[in-house]
Amino acid sequence: MIDKNKIYKTRDGREVRIYATDGGDDFPVHGAIKDRDEAVWRNYSWHSNGFGVYSNLNLIEVRPRHKRTVWLNVYGRPDDVTAYNDRWKADQSVSPRTACIKVELDFEEGEGL
Repeated sequence: MIDKNKIYKTRDGREVRIYATDGGDDFPVHGAIKDRDEAVWRNYSWHSNGFGVYSNLNLIEVRPRHKRTVWLNVYGRPDDVTAYNDRWKADQSVSPRTACIKVELDFEEGEGL
């Protein structure tokens, strides 16, 4: 089900505004799609599952992106790695480490779940 409080884009990447999700007939989701060439908004309707008449205009939820820096302490065994939010926390480790690696993460919320 499409939620008008969430952010969506079309399958081909266009910006979308959702106005209502309780319209009648087979296309109860009403909104607009931003035209790429003219930079104007065009009205459009979707099924309650976000599918439109054209598959490239199907709705895809836009999830927030997160950026984070972590420090990985790598120890002697291949499966022995611990992540820390701060370098100074990684440095407080009591076990002798093989390496301390800075990793920049950039991911979409829910990615990999």
